[in-house]
Amino acid sequence: MLPESFGGRIIYLLQQYGPSFLKGAGVSMWLALVGTLFGCIIGFLVGIVQTIPVDKNDSTAKKVIIKIVKFIMACYVEFFRGTPMMAQAMFIYFGSAYLFNINMSMWFAAIFIVSINTGAYMAETVRGGILSIDPGQTEGAKAIGMTHCGGLQKSRIILPQALRNIMPQIGNNLIINIKDTCVLSIIGTVELFYTTKGVAGALYTYFESFTIAMVIYFIMTFTCS
Repeated sequence: MLPESFGGRIIYLLQQYGPSFLKGAGVSMWLALVGTLFGCIIGFLVGIVQTIPVDKNDSTAKKVIIKIVKFIMACYVEFFRGTPMMAQAMFIYFGSAYLFNINMSMWFAAIFIVSINTGAYMAETVRGGILSIDPGQTEGAKAIGMTHCGGLQKSRIILPQALRNIMPQIGNNLIINIKDTCVLSIIGTVELFYTTKGVAGALYTYFESFTIAMVIYFIMTFTCS
C-alpha cells in the first residue's frame, strides 16, 4: 500500500523500482555518450568539407563537385537542425520500413537518430571553429606546400587550435543529448523517461515518479557539466 505522504511515496518508489530507474538512466547515458561520439565524428567530417576552399585556378569539374557536395551538406545540416528529434525519430524508424522496407532494430535506430542529429549541430560548430582561426595559419600551411586537408589534419596546424574552441560545445551537446534521449521513447527505447512513464502509470504516481526522474536527469547533466 502506498504511503500517504509525498516523501513516503518517493521512498516507496525508490525501494520498489530503484533498479528500474537506474537501468533507464544508464540507457539514457549510454545513448547520449555513443550518439555524441558518432555525432562528433560526423560533424568533424562535414565541417571540414564545408570549409574546403575553391581556388580560382581549380578546374571547372572540381569547382562543380565541391559546390554540389557543400550544397548536400548544407541541406543535411539545415534539415536536422530545423526539425525536432522526435519527428526525425518517427520519420527514420517508421518511414524507413514503410518506404524502403528497411527494418532497423530499435537500438540501431536510436543511436543513428542521436548521431545524425548531433552531427548536424557539430558540423556548424566545427565549421565556425575552423573559420575562427587566424587565416594566416592556413596561408602558412599552404606556403610550405600543404594541401587544405593536409593543413587541417596531417600537419596538426588548424584542427588542434579549432578543437580548443569547439570543446565547450561538445560538452553542451552531450548534456543536451542526455535530456533529448527521452524523445526516443516514442520508438520504444526503454530509457529513463520510458521507464518513468511505466512506473507512474502502474501506480498513478505521476508527480512522484517524474520528480525522481528529474532529479536523476539533473544529477547526470550536472555531473557532465
